[in-house]
Amino acid sequence: MTNGLNGETVKEYGLNAGASVVGIAASKDFVSAPEGFRPSDALEGCLSVIVLGAPSPKEALLKTSVEYTDSRNEMLAKMTIIAKVVAKRIKNQGCKTLAISATGGKYVDVKQGERKELFGHISLKHAAELAGLGVIGNNYLLTTPQYGNLLWFSAVLTDADLIPDERAQYTGCDNCNKCVEVCPSKALDNNALFGKKECAGTCFKMVNGKLQIVCFLCRKVCPNGK
Repeated sequence: MTNGLNGETVKEYGLNAGASVVGIAASKDFVSAPEGFRPSDALEGCLSVIVLGAPSPKEALLKTSVEYTDSRNEMLAKMTIIAKVVAKRIKNQGCKTLAISATGGKYVDVKQGERKELFGHISLKHAAELAGLGVIGNNYLLTTPQYGNLLWFSAVLTDADLIPDERAQYTGCDNCNKCVEVCPSKALDNNALFGKKECAGTCFKMVNGKLQIVCFLCRKVCPNGK
């Protein structure tokens, strides 16, 4: 369904809502994602994925763990609001939409019989790469020449048939391995398989009853965007 919508109009929605960058990916291009993690699994009839991004301040990388965590949480809240605004505007045009929040884009609870299991919507960083907003670097973060790896994302799934953006032709890492060398959990040693559990076990700690990010060296040492 298009209802007169086009990519330019949708991008204006995103920019007006507060996003710094907006890209469009085709739902069919998520074929490499595992079953249950594709846009069409989250929204029946999904044809397009609108990816919204905005950067945290560079100064955030120089702050303490508490300050960095607060900055990150503010960005996640901001991106989630932007996604909801854009989804509403597209829905008002007669299209089906689903806003993928910056935090809720990871998992949703689905009751399977007598228990709850965790299923993902979509990977926002992979969606951003498919939407032409940058490339995933050695630190498993999306990187761009302008913003480095400081972008945070949310997305909108829709049955509007929009023309997708071309993939970015950007090789940001080249022979740089600073993030790999500095990672205390060795989660980046295998470029083909990110050590998610190892990373999470090192980066996230409960401090005084609150989840805190205590390691963000992979962002800090990255020369991209500087």
